Amino acid sequence: MRIPIFELERVQSLYENTVEHNLTESGFHPLRLDEVLSPAQLAELAATAVGYGQTNGSLPLRERIAALYRGPSAANVLVTNGSAEANYIACHTLLEPGDEVVMMVPNYMQIWGVVEELGARPHAFHLREENAWAPDLDELRSLVGPRTRMIAVCNPSNPTGAVLSRDAMGEIVAIAERVGAWVYADEVYRGAELASEETPSFIGLGERVLAAGGLSKAYALPGLRVGWLVGPTALIADTWAYHDYTSITAGILSNRIAAIALGPEQRPRILARNRALLAANLGLLRRWLEGYGSTFHSVPPRAGAMAFLRYALPVNSTELSDWLRTTRSVFVLAGDVFGMDGYLRLGIGGATAHLEAGLERLADGLRERFGV
Repeated sequence: MRIPIFELERVQSLYENTVEHNLTESGFHPLRLDEVLSPAQLAELAATAVGYGQTNGSLPLRERIAALYRGPSAANVLVTNGSAEANYIACHTLLEPGDEVVMMVPNYMQIWGVVEELGARPHAFHLREENAWAPDLDELRSLVGPRTRMIAVCNPSNPTGAVLSRDAMGEIVAIAERVGAWVYADEVYRGAELASEETPSFIGLGERVLAAGGLSKAYALPGLRVGWLVGPTALIADTWAYHDYTSITAGILSNRIAAIALGPEQRPRILARNRALLAANLGLLRRWLEGYGSTFHSVPPRAGAMAFLRYALPVNSTELSDWLRTTRSVFVLAGDVFGMDGYLRLGIGGATAHLEAGLERLADGLRERFGV
């Protein structure tokens, strides 16, 4: 098998349904259909013939997605089965064996594995905790060269919740342009900011920019499996060709629900609901962390539905995660899956009562094993 096991997704798939308190989710508590659709819309959906839809995404949905950016039209959009398919298709469209990819780390590591599968070479440039998880642009400059085909970023960041400054975004694009590389921006957490100002997109900052989005994170609709790519018309046409070889099309019902969710009536409501949930849960986590002094350190996330905690305990992160799961039935994600031992990622986008109960269970385990 040429492609490596995607450890982050595999470990979640193995254990997230075996525990009482799953704190590994990186999205918000999922919405119900009757929270998104009116009774009339539900009835219309019930009367829909479940056939194939437009394979690159329905026109109403692609128009709604295009409206989230400055400049693009429906021709600049490909709808995919979740942003995971978008990432996979983007890599297969842009990369050839021997190409080099410089990827922001820590990150959702799917792209790293796909790059290796393609026979390309991944390199890491880092977000620095001591600088509030700002990117090390000097390191990025040192890694980008004539074989660099793509710079891959995640903004807002998974797992840190950091948001790139506009200056940093502009410099990343400028660094890519010097060698003719593409910037690939995973933007699935746009809209999930604590502040009301939405994170700007990389789209529009350069000619060689491709961005991914989706409904699984900021929109709390992971079960729809709707993602997308936005980029230059010719490149989007090329990605559609790969889409024909993967899933062919997202479901027709998902296309219709997604178009409603991204409409002017529902989208602001969904984002406001999730921001309120994030604010409440982040406050709960801050109060919990105050009881641990220097045992835990966390740069408060500015967006997303997770917190990345550095700990000062004499144990490997995978061992700690496994022990908490098996002895306390609480599941947190080990920093090892991001290549960063000594950290834990906690999902803070779930129901507040669920998070509170999970933190209590976590505290009980820490008292027993470490006396903290």
